[in-house]
Amino acid sequence: MNKKGDDAMILNGIGASDGLGLGNAVCIRESVLDYTGVIYAGAEAEKARLLAAVDAFCRDTERMTQKMSGQVGQHEAEILSGHIAMLADPFLRAQLEEKVEQGSVAEQAVDEVCAFYEELFSQADDELVRQRAADVRDIRNRLLGLLLHVKPIDLSALTPHSVLVAPDLTPSMTVGLRAENVAAIVTQSGGRTSHSAILARALGIPAVLGVPNLMNALSDGDRVLVNGGTGEVILNPDAAQAEAYRIWNEASIRERQSLQAYRTRPTENADGRRVSLYANIGSTAQLDEVSSVGAEGIGLFRTEFLFMERSDAPGEEEQYQAYRAVAGAMPERDVLIRTLDIGGDKDVPYLSVGKEENPFLGYRAIRYCLDRPDFFSTQLKALLRAGAEYQNVKIMLPLITSVEEIRAARALLEKCKAELQEKGQVFDRNISLGVMIETPAAVQLADQLAKEADFFSIGTNDLTQYTLAVDRGNAKVEQMYDPLHPAVLRSVRQVISAARKAQIPVGMCGEAAADPKMIPLLLAWGLDEFSVSAPSVLTVRKWISQWSDRQAGELAQRVMELVTTEEIHREIEKMF
Repeated sequence: MNKKGDDAMILNGIGASDGLGLGNAVCIRESVLDYTGVIYAGAEAEKARLLAAVDAFCRDTERMTQKMSGQVGQHEAEILSGHIAMLADPFLRAQLEEKVEQGSVAEQAVDEVCAFYEELFSQADDELVRQRAADVRDIRNRLLGLLLHVKPIDLSALTPHSVLVAPDLTPSMTVGLRAENVAAIVTQSGGRTSHSAILARALGIPAVLGVPNLMNALSDGDRVLVNGGTGEVILNPDAAQAEAYRIWNEASIRERQSLQAYRTRPTENADGRRVSLYANIGSTAQLDEVSSVGAEGIGLFRTEFLFMERSDAPGEEEQYQAYRAVAGAMPERDVLIRTLDIGGDKDVPYLSVGKEENPFLGYRAIRYCLDRPDFFSTQLKALLRAGAEYQNVKIMLPLITSVEEIRAARALLEKCKAELQEKGQVFDRNISLGVMIETPAAVQLADQLAKEADFFSIGTNDLTQYTLAVDRGNAKVEQMYDPLHPAVLRSVRQVISAARKAQIPVGMCGEAAADPKMIPLLLAWGLDEFSVSAPSVLTVRKWISQWSDRQAGELAQRVMELVTTEEIHREIEKMF
């Protein structure tokens, strides 16, 4: 904690969501969940109370998940739906019931069992696993609230220019939150990879997390200026600081307004050379937003979200209807649909992937699907049928590391075609089958894979992680995760070159496709398709329009002669 001047005080935390926010603090204190006065009513009665609370929790969470999906997107809503999966764990359920049978009231059973798992997760080596401790804490508080009839925190009534101050921002708290009323978020715990950070960025709200002693330093009504980039929280900003914020805010408003001019423009560079600009989605609920920003297709439809929040896999007909809806929403435009990518950080309990020491290197994605051909065939048939009407569906295989995998997938696809033909069903006989390039193995084999695949899509999130051997969910090494690392850039250039030599389309659907520093390099190397989140479409279209072939080519040449990530950042920043 630092003081600046006589009145202003600066608190330092982790900048987790860029931007500035100025407003009055609204401090959210944790509810009092005291159950010492609850009297044990017998094992059966306590089990009944416990079951009723769990059922109510699951119903509420399903409703909240649907609302959050429309609010921030399906991917972020998965954080909340994962709470249902945790409570569905039979071992956890058995522990709760055992506590009750031993004489604990339902509240104590919930408190003690959740405390056990919170401690277990918090001691894990893996950062993503440690984040689940916050999920368990949220589950505990909500279940105790249901048992004790304590009303949950409702943030829907926040007034404009509120700076939300809390020990932590739980997923359940964000449901109903009106982002336009929240100037910024400041929490006492969390980091750049925490659920708080993910939700803040999805909502487009500046956020600083992990501020020590926050709840003692701020009070309701305090005037606060939050810098989500630097991690500074300024209490009682002076006139100069407030004026700097006003100027920044007015510039931000003008920028958002100016972007609307790009909604109906073609995506082309300063020389008029066209490229394609697609959107990444996780559910059909996001299609309206995709259309509203003028995306030219779907570059990534994450099908795993059809398989989550449920107790069994969707059948062929259900999958067909979902894929057909996406294809129909984008007639005459490409719709790239990724086959099931479970494992890693996406757990679907009923699919029995199992616990693994290192799930990101384990039984996931195409490995799981090829090992379950009957299961995989259901998805492939649904995709084949969905492509029949508009002929715009393309199938994309994740985590490919060998030629054998794409050959096996294509053989299974041909078998599915034969079975559909035998049944007299209509399907796309010429559907494209492409691969995601997201492993060093796929990069090294890009020239060979290009002979087997109809298109490439570079997934820079995993490619960066695997190339640099950096767990992007581990706060201790996350600063090493950088797509502008020379090794990652060389990999991307090599893949684009292989695709162009083979004359197949090559796109990018990772976060780097929306990075202004990466865009000129991708243009120089000849990337055909950029696929980004819907909120980024207009900004990316503007950035693409500002680079000529000569400028991008000269910058790319200079950058590729450099040997450190820091040098590359400095060289590109000279152009901005």
